[in-house]
Amino acid sequence: MDEQEELLSAVHRLAWADTGELECADAGHPPWHVCLDSSDGNDLALFQEALRWRYGRPRTLAMDGFADPTVGARTGLPLLAPFGERIVEMRAWAHAGRWIGCGTVRLGGEGGEGGDGVRMVALVAERADPAADLAAATSWVDGVVAVTGWDTTRARTVDWTAVEGRIGTALPGEYKRLTELFGHGAFDGYLELRVPDARFDSDDIVPHSEWLGEWARTGSGDIWEPYEVYPVPGGLLEWASSEQADQFYWLTEGPDPDNWPILVKEDIPDSWQRFDETTGEFVYRMLTERQRPFSTARHFDTHWFDSYDGEGRPPGG
Repeated sequence: MDEQEELLSAVHRLAWADTGELECADAGHPPWHVCLDSSDGNDLALFQEALRWRYGRPRTLAMDGFADPTVGARTGLPLLAPFGERIVEMRAWAHAGRWIGCGTVRLGGEGGEGGDGVRMVALVAERADPAADLAAATSWVDGVVAVTGWDTTRARTVDWTAVEGRIGTALPGEYKRLTELFGHGAFDGYLELRVPDARFDSDDIVPHSEWLGEWARTGSGDIWEPYEVYPVPGGLLEWASSEQADQFYWLTEGPDPDNWPILVKEDIPDSWQRFDETTGEFVYRMLTERQRPFSTARHFDTHWFDSYDGEGRPPGG
């Protein structure tokens, strides 16, 4: 195993909260993080790319020696705190109850010694639950944003007239808002949204719905019984999937998409479950209610969103 693989392995192990408390061995560093040894044999760009493939698109906390002044305790500050004014660059990934950071710091003044240049750093830090001080959310989508601690400045514009025109139906408003705010990615590394303009057709709701409808029309539709697939009136329209091959559909019955029920099918016969909920409500309750089907709350106390925008699919995703 080469140096970069060893460093990645250490990050992956520490990224899970069940590995115990984090305590850095570097003198003068604050608690609740671990700085990992990074030799000159590690390439910053290659290492960050490897983290992108595993944990999605990062946040930029610092660049060219300037830290984002809006970064706080719940948005990545624990990754900057050990280095103070020596920080040059820091990219951050949220993963459950941990932050993963990778960047560069100035050598000068480190450990009381002089020196010029910069060195690569990698660290894992405790991540505060972004929902710990959650006030009453004004909408289900706002609740999803709060629970995941998502940066809404990433919001994008979608030409919904074109999208809905091509699909042939209006889409639920909460789904459209989730798509604008989060883009392509997965909640808790589990529930992956199908969104317009995804990098691959299989992840894009427009070509995927066209392909699924054609497959159901020309092939065997037995796997969807007793339902049919859109564009058949009242048919199933898939809006998300999971790494366990669960499929999440709207049942397009009735003229108002905001009232469409959600049907979920596991990768086994006759496993349909129906939820008379909006899309935002379904996602929020999946993240927060331990006793409900398809809950991620039973596995994670702190929640996140892996962004795949511009990064392709992570290996194994």
